[in-house]
Order: sequence, then C-alpha cells, then structure tokens
Amino acid sequence: MPEKSAPNKSKSALKRVRQNEVKTLRNKSAKSVIKTLTKKVESEVASKSQEGAESALKEAISAIDKAAKKGIIHRNTGSRRVSRLTRLVKSLTPAEAA
Repeated sequence: MPEKSAPNKSKSALKRVRQNEVKTLRNKSAKSVIKTLTKKVESEVASKSQEGAESALKEAISAIDKAAKKGIIHRNTGSRRVSRLTRLVKSLTPAEAA
C-alpha cells in the first residue's frame, strides 16, 4: 500500500482504499460461499438425494438471504437464485396426481 509515499493523496482517500480492500474481501468470500452451496444443492439433486438436497437448500437459502440483506448481491438476484434452487429441489418430489 502506498500510504506514506503518496503525499498528494488525502488521509480520507487512503482510508477509503483500506476500507474498500476489506469490503472487497468480505464480499468475495460471501459470493464464494453462495456459489459453493449452490453447487452442493445441484450435486445433491443430480444424485437424486431428497434429504441431502433439502438440507443443502436450507443452507444455501440462508447464505443467499444474508448476502442480499447486506447488499452483497441485489435482493432481486437473491430471490431469483432462491427460487431457481427451490424449483430444482422440488423437481425431485414425484408429482401428485390431481
């Protein structure tokens, strides 16, 4: 970090750079967790494991909702991902004859 060697940058600008680095790492971590949990749900569905898919879905929904709440992802994006994953897991259950 060029904090001391950049005399033309204000203290507030340098602080913003530090804050942005921390936020970037936090956001990247949260997005990575979401992707991992999404893949876990998809693999459980692919292996046709109903219980595993439902528990993985619960974890994924929690992570997605937290990220949307914190503004890491847009709330509509979060809702769309939850909807798609839920629909995917529901596709495992046999359709009841109506």
